[in-house]
Amino acid sequence: MNKESRIYIAGHRGLVGSAITKKLQDKGYKNLIFRDSSSLDLTDQAAAAAFFKEEKPEYVFLAAAKVGGILANNIYRAQFIYENLQIQNNVIHHAYLNGVKKLLFLGSSCVYPKNAPQPMTEDCLLTSELEYTNEPYAIAKIAGMKMCESYNLQYGTDFISVMPTNLYGYNDNFNLETSHVLPALLRKLHLGKCLERGDFQAIKADLIRYKATGIDENTDKAGLLSYLAKYGITGEADGSGYRVKLMLWGTGKPLREFLWVDDMADACVFVMENLSFRDLAGTDEGNQKKEIRNTHINIGTGKEISIRDLAFMMKEIVGFNGEIQFDHDKPDGTLRKLLDVSRLSSLGWSASMSLKDGVDTLYKHYISLQ
Repeated sequence: MNKESRIYIAGHRGLVGSAITKKLQDKGYKNLIFRDSSSLDLTDQAAAAAFFKEEKPEYVFLAAAKVGGILANNIYRAQFIYENLQIQNNVIHHAYLNGVKKLLFLGSSCVYPKNAPQPMTEDCLLTSELEYTNEPYAIAKIAGMKMCESYNLQYGTDFISVMPTNLYGYNDNFNLETSHVLPALLRKLHLGKCLERGDFQAIKADLIRYKATGIDENTDKAGLLSYLAKYGITGEADGSGYRVKLMLWGTGKPLREFLWVDDMADACVFVMENLSFRDLAGTDEGNQKKEIRNTHINIGTGKEISIRDLAFMMKEIVGFNGEIQFDHDKPDGTLRKLLDVSRLSSLGWSASMSLKDGVDTLYKHYISLQ
């Protein structure tokens, strides 16, 4: 890429897309192409075709996707597989038809098997069964990875797939029903802190800001308490405030890896600037064509933390003084999901933001929006 290249960021308003956009702008890339979902529906093949024919981007970051946490993945199974397949098929195919020089497809660490050896190397892909709760989403992402790989092999394109670990940061999704564990936990702790203080005005403002169903300026205290209880935040009156309990899903034992989204964006731009599919596929061995697969790249920190330890670390950062409990009857999901990041590390890239500093930065940003 050069500073004048026409670069399309699909999903530029999302968590990853917005971070990639900022990183490109900070590095001096001037010719960026955007479309929000209201002006371009990437699940619509005809609309995607018309866009690529008209704009002719030279490079594409495919960060557009339907995403969510364990609850959303389990509830909206059909939507997660259908919408993601449609987006991927349309963008990747029309990038090929319109001569895009390089495309970067963002997958997810959930593509790896439920019981994959830890840490998970790129070669773990498709070696055993997936975690059931996010199977439709994972299958869609695997299809996108294999589509990129297959187009490269058949058509000579340069489409690269990267597998990020769990991401968090600015422009995160804080919806209590559809968000991932870290932003959901941060918001629950914040609401619990407000409840401890008996600050129902702050609770109401937060719920209205994030468009909580059934909550408006006329919602009374009982209505607010009822809404919070749906998401495991309960309290008993104690003077002017409340003694608050926060109930979280599962045992708290699963281990997770988290990456600050600006680090993810930096890695994506690094890959686009420095790598090609040929670098990842290697060369033919002798006179025989070797099988080429698993040419994607893991992006993460190589460090993990239990959900329990994460919760108590975040509790301290937020300033929540209540009790945290775990509902063992609810699913844990995959017990461990640590990425082996040696492939990318060997190329000279590593993450810079620590988890504690990242959570502190995100919480300060969150409360600045209140």
